Amino acid sequence: MQRVLIANRGEIACRIIHTLRKLGITSVVIYSDADANAKHVRMSDEAYYIGPSPSSQSYLQMDKILSLAKEKSIDGIHPGYGFLSENAEFAQKCADNGIKLIGPSAHSMKVMGDKLSAKDAVKGFNIPMVPGTDYAISDVNEAKKIAEKVGFPVLIKASAGGGGKGMKLVHSVDEFEEMMQLAINEATSSFGNGAVFIEKFVTSPRHIEMQILADSHGNTVYLFERECSIQRRHQKVVEEAPSAILTEELRKQMGEAAVKVAKACDYEGAGTVEFLMDDNRNFYFLEMNTRLQVEHPVTEMITNLDLVEQQIKIARGERLEFSQEDLKIHGHAIELRVYAEDPYDNFAPSIDELKEYVLPTGDGIRVDNGYELGDNIPIYYDPMISKLVVHGQNRQSAINLMKKAIRDYTIVGPKTTLPFGGYVMAHPAFVSGEFDTKFVQYYWPESEVDPKYLAAAKLAHHLNDAASSDIQLISRGDFQLS
Repeated sequence: MQRVLIANRGEIACRIIHTLRKLGITSVVIYSDADANAKHVRMSDEAYYIGPSPSSQSYLQMDKILSLAKEKSIDGIHPGYGFLSENAEFAQKCADNGIKLIGPSAHSMKVMGDKLSAKDAVKGFNIPMVPGTDYAISDVNEAKKIAEKVGFPVLIKASAGGGGKGMKLVHSVDEFEEMMQLAINEATSSFGNGAVFIEKFVTSPRHIEMQILADSHGNTVYLFERECSIQRRHQKVVEEAPSAILTEELRKQMGEAAVKVAKACDYEGAGTVEFLMDDNRNFYFLEMNTRLQVEHPVTEMITNLDLVEQQIKIARGERLEFSQEDLKIHGHAIELRVYAEDPYDNFAPSIDELKEYVLPTGDGIRVDNGYELGDNIPIYYDPMISKLVVHGQNRQSAINLMKKAIRDYTIVGPKTTLPFGGYVMAHPAFVSGEFDTKFVQYYWPESEVDPKYLAAAKLAHHLNDAASSDIQLISRGDFQLS
C-alpha cells in the first residue's frame, strides 16, 4: 500500500496524513470549493478538486472519488469518520473496483448500520439488550401494547442512522401515537427509512463504548473503554478513557461482549461497540460504529497505539502484533471537542474567521487540529475545529491538565466549546464521576460550580477566548505529547 486517498477533510484528514507520513505512504486528498486552501490540502502530498462546497456535490460523490482513485493509481482509501465512512454501498464499490477500503467490509457495515439487523446478529451471543422490540413496528396499537408491557417511559427509535434523529422519548400512552408519527416522519426525512422500534428508556444512562481491533486472521481484541456521557443533542463533547466507574470485572465483561459483537458480523479493522449503562451498573448493547471514532485519541493515549496505523496494517492483511493479555491501561486521558459553537446559545454554530489562534503546548497535551490562523470555518460541514486531548498519571491529574490546556488555548473569532469544557472540568458531578448523559440538561449553564469559575468562563466566552493545534508527533506512543 503505497498511495492512500483520504476521502475526508479537516481535522481527521490531517490526522491520517501524519500516520501516512510515518509509514512512508503517499497521502492523496480531495477538496471542495470551500476547502481549496484548507490545511489538509496544504499538508498532503497530492490534492485534487472533487466538486462544489456542499458535501452532496463533493465528499459524498462516490463515483467521482472512485474514478479519481483509479486514475491516480490509489491502493487504498481511508474514509475517516462521517461522510462515506459507514456507507456499505461505497465499501462494496471499492471492492468491486479493486481498491482496498481501510475499514470493514460492506457486509459488516450493512449488518451493523441498521440497529434492528445489529440486534438480530448479536442476539445469539448472550449479550445484554435493552428491553423492547428487535423488529420494526408500524401498527400504532400494537406498539402501544408493547410500550405498556415494557413500561413507560420508552424510546421510539429509528432503525437507521443516529445522532438522535428519529428518536422520541414517550412518558405516557396519551402521547404515544403523536410521538410515534413524529419519529417515523423524522426517520424518513433523515435516512430515507421510516422503520422504528421500541426500547425501554434507561434512567440515568451512561454512554460507555469499547474500542475493538480485528484482523483478517480471526484475532479480535478490545482496547478498553471510553466514557462518552457528556453530550449535547445526543452528540458527544467530552470523552475520557478509562471510565471513572468501571471495575476490572465489569470492564472484562463489556470487553468480551464487544468482541462477540465484532465476531457476529465478521468484522475486520477498528470499530467501536457502544453500550448504555443504567444506575445499577447494568449494561446493554446499543450499536456498533463501523469506523474510526472521533474520540479515538483517548484510547491511543492510554494504550500507546496508533489506531490509524493499526487500521492500515489490518487492511494490508497483517496479523495483530499483540494479544489481549499484552494490552494494559496507562494513566488517564480526556478529550474535549472544540466546536465553533456558542455554548451559551444552545450550542448554535458560530461561523467566523480565526482572527487569533494559539495552541496549548506542554507535556501530556495533544491537539488534533484542522485549521490555522486566518482560516474560515466553512458553513457546509461539521463545525469542529479541533480535538483537545490530555494525558495524566491518573484522572485528577488529567482534569487539572485539561483546565490548563483550555486556559492556554486562544481562539478569537468564532465562539467555541472551550468555556463549556472548562466548566465541565470544574463541576463536582464530573470530578466525582457521578454524572450521566443528562449533564447538560441538569447543570448547564447554571450549577453548584464556584460562581467565580462560571464568571471566568463567561468572560472568556464573550472575549472569544479559545484555541487549537496540529497533532504533534513525539514521545508517548507515536505521538508527541506537547
